[in-house]
Amino acid sequence: MSFRISGLPVTPFQPLFALGDAALLAQGARRCLAPMAGARMPCRVSLRYTPAGETAILLAYPHQPAPHSPFRASGPIFVRETARETFDRIDELPEVLAQSSALSLRAYDGEDMMVDADVLPGGAVAPAIERMLARPDVAYLHAHFAPRGCYLARVDRA
Repeated sequence: MSFRISGLPVTPFQPLFALGDAALLAQGARRCLAPMAGARMPCRVSLRYTPAGETAILLAYPHQPAPHSPFRASGPIFVRETARETFDRIDELPEVLAQSSALSLRAYDGEDMMVDADVLPGGAVAPAIERMLARPDVAYLHAHFAPRGCYLARVDRA
């Protein structure tokens, strides 16, 4: 079964890039500098890690905004200030999923209720995506980093 993985659109975050640090803090966000190669600041737009020396905005994001679901949730995400193109591809794992040591994959039905979940390494995520999307009651999936629970990306049938 084909699947589509998509990052977040960059447009809602662009006004934040022009704000100074004090204005970001007033909104509960922070500008962060990636300190070194291999630093784990994954951009939720490009689904790539922020390269050393680049900055990203760290902010709370409502990744599960379903108003009538007990699974309504928000959490911290990074958005690279140089992000311009949203990752949106079919049957292709982005860098941050493929290289993760532990992901949480969560399946939701059409009423935004969680109906399945699994924790697995990034290298094993494609078969789990296909298995979950094969269920007729599953409408979409969310991928999260398992250690901290942070939202990563959305997965839909292609």
